[in-house]
Amino acid sequence: MATAAITGGPGAKAARRSTNPWLVAIVVALAVFMEVLDTTIANVALRYISGGLAISSDEASWVVTTYLVSNAIALIASSFIAQRYGRKQFYLVCLAMFTIASIMCGLAWDLPSLLFFRMIQGFAGGGMVPVSQSILTDAFPPAKRGQAFAIFGVAVVVAPVVGPTLGGWLSDNFSWHWCFLINGPVGVFAFILVYFLVNESEETEKKRQEMRRKGIRFDIVGFLLVATFLGSLELVLDRGQIEDWFDSTFVTVATMICVAALAASIPWLLTAKNPAVDVRLIATRQFGSCMIVMLAIGAILIATTQFVPQVLQENYGYTATWAGLALSPGGLVTMVMMFMAGQLTSRFQPKYLIAIGATIIAFSMYDMTRLSPDADFGFFVWSRCILGLGLPLIFIPITAASYDGLRPDQTDQASALINAARNTGGSIGVSVASNVLAHREQWHQSRLVEHINPTDPAFHEAMRGMQGFFMERGASMADAQGQAMGLIGKQVGLQASYLAYIDVFYVLAIISALAVPLALILRNVNLKAGGGGMH
Repeated sequence: MATAAITGGPGAKAARRSTNPWLVAIVVALAVFMEVLDTTIANVALRYISGGLAISSDEASWVVTTYLVSNAIALIASSFIAQRYGRKQFYLVCLAMFTIASIMCGLAWDLPSLLFFRMIQGFAGGGMVPVSQSILTDAFPPAKRGQAFAIFGVAVVVAPVVGPTLGGWLSDNFSWHWCFLINGPVGVFAFILVYFLVNESEETEKKRQEMRRKGIRFDIVGFLLVATFLGSLELVLDRGQIEDWFDSTFVTVATMICVAALAASIPWLLTAKNPAVDVRLIATRQFGSCMIVMLAIGAILIATTQFVPQVLQENYGYTATWAGLALSPGGLVTMVMMFMAGQLTSRFQPKYLIAIGATIIAFSMYDMTRLSPDADFGFFVWSRCILGLGLPLIFIPITAASYDGLRPDQTDQASALINAARNTGGSIGVSVASNVLAHREQWHQSRLVEHINPTDPAFHEAMRGMQGFFMERGASMADAQGQAMGLIGKQVGLQASYLAYIDVFYVLAIISALAVPLALILRNVNLKAGGGGMH
């Protein structure tokens, strides 16, 4: 069997014989699972963090924001650093930093310390994921990459689903600190395995020596411009709804910085000798389309992972643990489907699998529009299982298709960009869903309130029935009238919330449906060779 990573020099042949690529894939996936888990595990623990550190819920939400921003910035630099100093060395440094930062997050004594360690955690995690994909790309021959990416996909797609379940259970039964401390032993174990099992390939070693010989330097200006663009974009998307968008000076300034950085970065990256981001790669039909589809899948995955537990806790009274458990069966379906998708990717054209997957996801989101006050646990489990069928049919083929026709020296860059698209898509999805929820809830409530007037026969009848109900239990007429009006007001707010969540799922269904025609414009790939040339 082909080896996953080969060391240059005298020991190269021995490494080739002894290193099992599937073992390397599992080890790498373990580390990635831990990193991606932290994008969602803290979401359900925010109210516990708020209470534990005596801070507001708005302040606690920065725990998520700082991680996303630092993670996005690190993705851009990871490609060059991994090539210049070695993938294994860079990966081990990131893994060590992530593990230490996770432990320190669990031991944080106040909000500033927690945000500082969370930022380090995000920087380190941002370097791990794209390098993991590059390691797998070198580890397997093109015909086997679909199956290898299936293992990687289990980590990237299932981890956000496990996050709310694990985070809720730890927070409900122990404390929010364990949402971070749990990474300690896992990180140490993964570090040891990576150190002994993962080695550099001959091609990456030659590339590194060539970069040193030519004196190729990091594009610091391009990196700062792109990092500023992505960082400010993440801030705008994550804080916009909380800060009331452009009524906030902070969001307005962040938006201006974002636009200015984007405008300045494009001409620089097009003319730089060794640009931090290869924008010409993004402009190709194949890779550019893959990035857009990955934006969409990131939006669906993260938005649903956040809003399904949210509606379960707020509208149905579920605990954080049970809200997370509603997602778990879907995670199991995704895990099984990942390996099936890996097999299918080596037999069928990726663009057709992606189109089928997007259609299934769109149906899953449409099914969620049947949301009602009497929806039971099984309703949410079923819809999530349908989603679990579709996600792998997009994730694995799109990952394989994005590498189609790339030169070996472009794989690190491609991996970083695809993962940046997934992260940014997740932030866009949450931002869009949050805005739809807030505005449509207000709209529905204003429409429902129109019927609360004495001239409306239905309202008059409901008021009389509830007033009589409270009077039968000892309330005076005045008190009964106030209680009845309060109950009606509560029901109006609850009904408006249900209708707003239904609108959110309609929007997510549309986003997924739009990915279908986009997938079909991808070119056919050489399934036997794993990809053809760039067209």
